[in-house]
Amino acid sequence: MKKKLFSLLLTALLSMAVLSGCGSDGTGESSESNPSKESVESTQASTGTEVVEKTMYGGKVVVGIQQDIDSLDPHKATAAGTKEILFNIFEGLVKTDKNGDLMNAIASDYSVSEDGLVYTFTLREGVKFHNGNVVTAEDVKYSLDRVSGLLDGTPLISALSVITNVEIIDTKTVQVTVGSANTELIYSFAAAIIPAGSGEDENASPIGTGPFSYVSYTPQVGIVVKKNAEYWQEGLPYLDEVNFKIVNSAETALMELQGETIQIYAYLTDSQAEVLKDKFQILAAPSANVQALFLNNADPLLSDVRVRQAICYAMDKDTANLFVSGGNSVLISSAMLPALTSYYADLNDAYGTGAEVEKAKALLKEAGYPNGIDLEITVPSNYEFHMQTADVLVEQFKAAGINAKINPVEWNTWLTDVYNGRKYQTTLCAITSDGTPGYLMNRFQSDSKKNFVNFASAKYDEVYKKAAAAMDPTEKANYYKELQKIMSDEAGTAFIMVPPITVAVSPKLGGYTFYPIYVQDMSTIYYK
Repeated sequence: MKKKLFSLLLTALLSMAVLSGCGSDGTGESSESNPSKESVESTQASTGTEVVEKTMYGGKVVVGIQQDIDSLDPHKATAAGTKEILFNIFEGLVKTDKNGDLMNAIASDYSVSEDGLVYTFTLREGVKFHNGNVVTAEDVKYSLDRVSGLLDGTPLISALSVITNVEIIDTKTVQVTVGSANTELIYSFAAAIIPAGSGEDENASPIGTGPFSYVSYTPQVGIVVKKNAEYWQEGLPYLDEVNFKIVNSAETALMELQGETIQIYAYLTDSQAEVLKDKFQILAAPSANVQALFLNNADPLLSDVRVRQAICYAMDKDTANLFVSGGNSVLISSAMLPALTSYYADLNDAYGTGAEVEKAKALLKEAGYPNGIDLEITVPSNYEFHMQTADVLVEQFKAAGINAKINPVEWNTWLTDVYNGRKYQTTLCAITSDGTPGYLMNRFQSDSKKNFVNFASAKYDEVYKKAAAAMDPTEKANYYKELQKIMSDEAGTAFIMVPPITVAVSPKLGGYTFYPIYVQDMSTIYYK
């Protein structure tokens, strides 16, 4: 089975609208922040005419981010907000491009055996780590042994725990054997390649091969990266330095944007975008984020499926969408992204997109709560989009007798107590995709470390195994649709919407690129 067989899967992956943006450096005219060297001329279409835009090399940019870093070790990082930054520092054998397709990265080529059990990677010539050393087959073997658990028995990336052997064929060829075939596994080989033996040092001084190298990290402040002058992709990156600055509240974000102390800020709400539209260019594209009111199925109250179903009926997704994202989100009733059209099952009719109050009340009464229930919604307070959505739900739930209150927490607390500790009742947040349907669905297996909602269904587990093993695209798609139906019937979680990514970019910058995965690619950003 050669690479071309994977095209059947790739054609079903995200087809995102990619918008090109521009913005301001917000630092005046100091030579330290502004570029000095003219680069290439890029031609863009504008209102039917061609506009020639000159791009420049050099300069610094400050990017506002909403959460602190949970780990600088790329194999141990959990938070999507961390991974979107590490995308600039680390690369794997392959990586996802702006269209959701795979491109070769540290590997210049790869092939897969007919039975799907052996992957053979050819390393690209001359790729260097940020310490100046050339990437070798030993580095690749070490990295894959580490993430798969072959190194010490502890898998760091669950999808790659199927690796049974990593063999160096020659100085430029590495062969990987897996225990079971999975047509989506190739996407997991985007796992970072790091220098052999460096695993325990990565969190202190990360070394990768990406377009930017690590400079410094200050907890609760941010992370600074600088241009990798020896990056293997010719012409990239443009910028000399990027400062990812942590902005912990919506009020601070608006103040810093208006004061031009940050030049790029993503994940705006509709109201934030409205305030900024006259000073910043506001860009938007579909996201790969699945927002939901995640329900802890192990909670005594929520262990009753009727209570979970009542919560689903009590939500008015239409109003939430209109209020928080100006009607620009896509309403959903499963974890699958609608853009993965071959795998998506439209289940919005199951509970409706508007509130069905009487059905909610009837289910609560049947479950033994004729006078309603109390509910706590824990929300990471640094995400204004989720905070506003929670506000809307609290008001909606009152009609069904659900007395909900919001418990705003700092990001690190959310990550520790909610995601890792599972000590919560409900939480409003979003999960992200790596561009494959399996990534969105595997977290709901009973024994998954990512199953923070404690969903437990023997039927779901059985069907997921069939989906993972299926080699025929149609058969695989049908299994994924069945999984969505099981999750919906059990009301394992109350899914809400796929929000757009709405970004403020100052007008002196060009090249902002949207991806169908959760990343901030700074390599394409340039001063005009």
